[in-house]
Amino acid sequence: MNIIGHFKTITSHKLMVMRYCFRVGLYWRGLMHDLSKYTPTEFIPGAKYYQGNRSPNNAEREDKGYSTAWLHHKGRNRHHLEYWTDYALGDDKRIVPVEMPKIYVAEMLCDRIAASRIYKKEAYTDASPYEYFMRSKEQNVIHPKTKELLLKLLIMLKDEGEDATLEYVKRELVKKK
Repeated sequence: MNIIGHFKTITSHKLMVMRYCFRVGLYWRGLMHDLSKYTPTEFIPGAKYYQGNRSPNNAEREDKGYSTAWLHHKGRNRHHLEYWTDYALGDDKRIVPVEMPKIYVAEMLCDRIAASRIYKKEAYTDASPYEYFMRSKEQNVIHPKTKELLLKLLIMLKDEGEDATLEYVKRELVKKK
């Protein structure tokens, strides 16, 4: 169990996401981002499965077949696309993706940039969040409009860089009405 390593990693991540959120005008979202990671339900498995170079949720999932920390986390944090699912109307009651509000897509982008920076360290490039998404896109349950917007932002980040993308997010997704 690596309590200190896990605490440092999640705190570095939270502070980095907060800085990105502040840059795009999401002050409250930045302050509230990932506070559930400090709850015992998420923190204890995180410290137990800590590795430093990837999410401890994956190690917990490999060990147990599921991640209690992730199940808790995704149900409480609206910046995760997995939060935005519901039962479809009709007889089959399938679980379907729901379109995410733009402020949560903006926070999700900030989260993806920060997570890629934390785990990839010096190997990070502005293409890293896009590459991560593309590796897992077939598994993602995501509303088509949310996917379209997220891909647009990830491609913009990859092609135009962080400053241009964050300025676009601030102007087009977070702007005051």
